[in-house]
Amino acid sequence: MTDERAVLVMAKAPRPGLAKTRLAPMLGDDRCACLQTALITRAVAVATSVAPGATFVAFDPPDAWGEVAGLVPRGVELVPQCGGHLGERLAAAVTDIYAFHQGLLVVVGTDIPLLGARHLRDAFAALAGGDDVVLGPAYDGGYYLAGMNRPEPSLFDIAPQLWGGPDVLSATTTRVRAVGLRVGLLEVLRDLDTPEDAMALAAEPSLPSALRPLLGGPVTVSRGEGSHG
Repeated sequence: MTDERAVLVMAKAPRPGLAKTRLAPMLGDDRCACLQTALITRAVAVATSVAPGATFVAFDPPDAWGEVAGLVPRGVELVPQCGGHLGERLAAAVTDIYAFHQGLLVVVGTDIPLLGARHLRDAFAALAGGDDVVLGPAYDGGYYLAGMNRPEPSLFDIAPQLWGGPDVLSATTTRVRAVGLRVGLLEVLRDLDTPEDAMALAAEPSLPSALRPLLGGPVTVSRGEGSHG
């Protein structure tokens, strides 16, 4: 059992046709997989810079251990995701980590290219300062970061149909406050899900250099691809 500050990264395996599917009409399946590889690598690097001895990756699908293990440094623990919708998978992953970790935990995804170590440090500072839960709002109405100082079952207990929609953040803050918890909010960041997100992020001077060539260049839309979501 460790009382270190821990970071959990939720990651989808970088498989063509599975990763970043909403960007496929713009980038193509193979390039989306390359992008996901770079996003995982960056997210884990940010996490280990803040919690070098307590970084975890929850990967999906459950048979992707080998694909993800090659992208993370030694010492990063891997656990398979389980459950149906995202809320169930988040709750299960957090439960897994708290089975052998105690103390502050920050959960992030891989879809925020501008996420930096300072965002994680700000989350830990807010938790240490008295917040029970910390959330990092995303422009699309979701959140890119969830921090807690102990297991909080209410954090992911929102209506299943809300996951992936524009009301995730508001529903979560309402639910958490309803059970008497204090919620802190970080700055708003853009996640990378749609072609519009890709174009907006490509115009950001602070976009990591490793990601820029994966978002730029010629569009590779095959006949019929444009109708896919």
